[in-house]
Amino acid sequence: MGTVVDDAASVEFHAFFERHYAELSRLAYMLTGESDAADDLAADALLALWHRWDRVRAADHPVAYARGVVANLARTRIRSAVRERRRIALFWSQREERTENPDVAGVVDVQGALRRLPFRKRACVVLRHAFDLSEKDTALALGISVGTVKSQTSKGMAELQKLLGDQSVPQRVHAAMAPRAGQSGGRNR
Repeated sequence: MGTVVDDAASVEFHAFFERHYAELSRLAYMLTGESDAADDLAADALLALWHRWDRVRAADHPVAYARGVVANLARTRIRSAVRERRRIALFWSQREERTENPDVAGVVDVQGALRRLPFRKRACVVLRHAFDLSEKDTALALGISVGTVKSQTSKGMAELQKLLGDQSVPQRVHAAMAPRAGQSGGRNR
């Protein structure tokens, strides 16, 4: 049950929200360039302010405090986007668009089996065996430890072996998603 103080704080915050939400959303848009992200960032900032409302409302400039929260959230979002772009860049290389003599049935089987693996196992298997990334590069791309890459790849390959019923699973994964013609492979361990 709310007290008079809690109710007063709630009313005060609601008024603050109504006055400043649009401005904070515009600030987030100007910082990120993304309209959908702007609304989310403004809402996240106001939620954070609500959790610290006693401190915020006692501040000399609560709106300046709110702008700082939006700026920090925008910076975090931008940094995450940059990291994600770097991870994606690891996956792309100059490859030709054709594969010579593909085993279509094998590709379909392997891709179907891969889809049945949990994401992390699938990502480790594909990056290690289809993209020939080292354990270190795979760990960097996925933001996990090298040990996790090793265990997830091993477990993923074991599951694929059960699903495909073949002892040559690594070769089938590699063949199914082999580097395109003219692309050299090889892992650096």
